[in-house]
Amino acid sequence: MTKKDLDPQKHRILILGASGYIGNSIYKELGPYFRTFGTYRTPKKEFENNQQFFQYNVEEDDVYEILQVCQPTIVISALRGDFNAQFIAHQHIAEYIVAYNCKIIFLSSANVFDAYSKFPSYELDKTLSHSIYGHFKIKIENALLRLPKKQVTIVRLPMVFGANSPRLLDMKTAISDNDAVEVFPNLIMNVMYDKKLTQQIHYIVNRNKSGVYHLGSTDLVHHDEFTKDLLALITKKKVVIKQVFTTNEDRYLAVLPKFNKLPKHLQITSQEILEELEK
Repeated sequence: MTKKDLDPQKHRILILGASGYIGNSIYKELGPYFRTFGTYRTPKKEFENNQQFFQYNVEEDDVYEILQVCQPTIVISALRGDFNAQFIAHQHIAEYIVAYNCKIIFLSSANVFDAYSKFPSYELDKTLSHSIYGHFKIKIENALLRLPKKQVTIVRLPMVFGANSPRLLDMKTAISDNDAVEVFPNLIMNVMYDKKLTQQIHYIVNRNKSGVYHLGSTDLVHHDEFTKDLLALITKKKVVIKQVFTTNEDRYLAVLPKFNKLPKHLQITSQEILEELEK
């Protein structure tokens, strides 16, 4: 008897973008506990052989077909790809959610606040972005926030790090190629660790939470200092640092919780993230 067999009422979860870095981390966390399905874009043996995975190209395929096959009670959207195609896909998901009374957990970004630089941002702050990426995330957030409250969870993320995170792999590539690593000295942010993030999402699923969640470290760090600490962990080489000044003043890109705080054991500091990455 597996964990999945214990409770037939347990959720059926569909992770859109389950082959990506964060989507796959969530799949590995939830897979042992729930009937968990995922989508992948690029053909790869491990996904093709996994009966729970479906090939899905957001630009070409209709998400409705996968929803009909999986019949999820929760859709977790970690999609990437063309912004317009993603927006249309989320409109179809929204229609499905209303029709079948299920839920969506949408992975958004701290970039929905990138037009505000003077303070960290909290869950109920008004979104405003100067970037194309931030605009796109806001557009989907706004569409989802029109749905019944209990059926929508928006998770806003800062930069996410982990042993296999793209950001860390990019740094390692730059080091081996003797290229410079870019830092933003005036950027104050918070950060996240992939394994803690997946535990937090597991908690949100288990406790049937809805609303807006800011999932990041409880403290704030300067981008250049955090990057230098990270580089010291992964190499003894002297790394060339390229400082990028977008402004002369400190600017914030940090998402902190005020209303939807998670239990202490699910919180993490930037120092604890560095300690985890050192293991």
